[in-house]
Amino acid sequence: MKTTVKTLVAAFVLTLSVTTLNASESEKSSFALAEVAEYKLNLESWMVDAANFNLKASDVNSGSVVEIAAGNPDFSILVEAVTKANLVEALSADGPFTVFAPTNEAFKSLFKELGVSGVKDLTADQLTPILTYHVVSGKVMSTDLKNSSVATLNGQKIKVDLSNGVKINDSSVVKADITGSNGVVHVIDKVLIPN
Repeated sequence: MKTTVKTLVAAFVLTLSVTTLNASESEKSSFALAEVAEYKLNLESWMVDAANFNLKASDVNSGSVVEIAAGNPDFSILVEAVTKANLVEALSADGPFTVFAPTNEAFKSLFKELGVSGVKDLTADQLTPILTYHVVSGKVMSTDLKNSSVATLNGQKIKVDLSNGVKINDSSVVKADITGSNGVVHVIDKVLIPN
């Protein structure tokens, strides 16, 4: 799409240049060309931000659920934990998987509650049941959710409550339907803790 817009801008600039050069006053043509060049620069800088196109996350992400998390700085603690628990390969498999991904802030709150400074203070054996409690087999989009209990990969169930927004246990879904090649990620604001 960016190439198409650039091509249209280039055609517009060429047309305006020819039209302006046919004008009798060269000073006016220089001014008009400068305005077009400034417009082109503003348009190109606007195009750099994909958010200006209102693209859905599913249009942008083609990597696995692990690659989606790894590509977002808000999930750096999650990625560190998944790596330490040796779950990267499993969650990069075909799936599909639905991942309820806690943000860094969610992990920081949990660490404070546990009295630890971070992932480095936890073992893989401690992390694995927590992390697999955030993963459901299958690709469950937000439109597929309903009030129910759903089994996670660690064997325990999470509660889905749609009565006041979307809650997974006591965590709220803050962004949904980030689609990847092997599943979908829903961002949550608290780390889910199994019983």
